[in-house]
Amino acid sequence: MYRVYRMKDAPRQQFRWAPHVAGVASVKARDYEPEGEVEAGSEYDAWSRLRASEHPLAVGDLLEAESGALCICKYVGFESANWAIPEAKAAPQAPPEQPAQPVQV
Repeated sequence: MYRVYRMKDAPRQQFRWAPHVAGVASVKARDYEPEGEVEAGSEYDAWSRLRASEHPLAVGDLLEAESGALCICKYVGFESANWAIPEAKAAPQAPPEQPAQPVQV
């Protein structure tokens, strides 16, 4: 069983024209919309089953296995992916205290 995530249109256009990079892709959840599940033994089996449906997998779409492992559909096949975890913003630092200036009278 695989969960299907469809890449939104705007990020898909950027993804389609970006150069191919090997290795684990880091993907942002905000760029995807969940779209159901497909019963399949592998990501290629899922691709084959969805190919004949109304919504075949497209370049940039994700499949998430029951184990939580992600793979992204690329022109060359499927490659591993991970959800990008946004870095926590550090609290703004207070400016250092200035030493007290002696008051001259």
